[in-house]
Amino acid sequence: MTDDQDWERRVAALWERIDEHEPADFRDRVAGLAAERPDGDPAALFEQGAAHDSTGLPEQAVAYYRRALDLGLTGLRRRRAVIQMASSLRNLGRPDRAVELLTAEQALPADRLDADEKALSGAVDAFLALALADTGRDREAASLALGALAPLLPRYNRSLAHYARALLTAPDGS
Repeated sequence: MTDDQDWERRVAALWERIDEHEPADFRDRVAGLAAERPDGDPAALFEQGAAHDSTGLPEQAVAYYRRALDLGLTGLRRRRAVIQMASSLRNLGRPDRAVELLTAEQALPADRLDADEKALSGAVDAFLALALADTGRDREAASLALGALAPLLPRYNRSLAHYARALLTAPDGS
């Protein structure tokens, strides 16, 4: 096992036990793991952001996510950082910025994403729907959420997908 694989395994094991730790202790443990990585390691910064996010410190989380993204975070962690940062910004009263981030994320061509990143497309849509609702764009939010739900239903997929699209063209109140 490489050092990277061992570090990843230990990070995953810590996250599996998050509920066994007080928030500050959990953040300290993640910081300890992050300290094993080189300064400015995007993955370590992401993990610290996620630890702050998951323990109720969204403002600090956003700073970690931004830094990780600015330093070239890639792959699944990059997509998670965008989703999580947008969610934190929404919770901090910046749903407009969350809409910007998630709209750009949603627009990425599928051929630029690996399978794990594609698997989070529904999460991008879900958090974008929440941010849209917070900006007063309720019909767009409902359309997006219903459009994402339609393929998962055992029946009525086509009807629901049609109605989801119609929300964007129908006059308000219909």
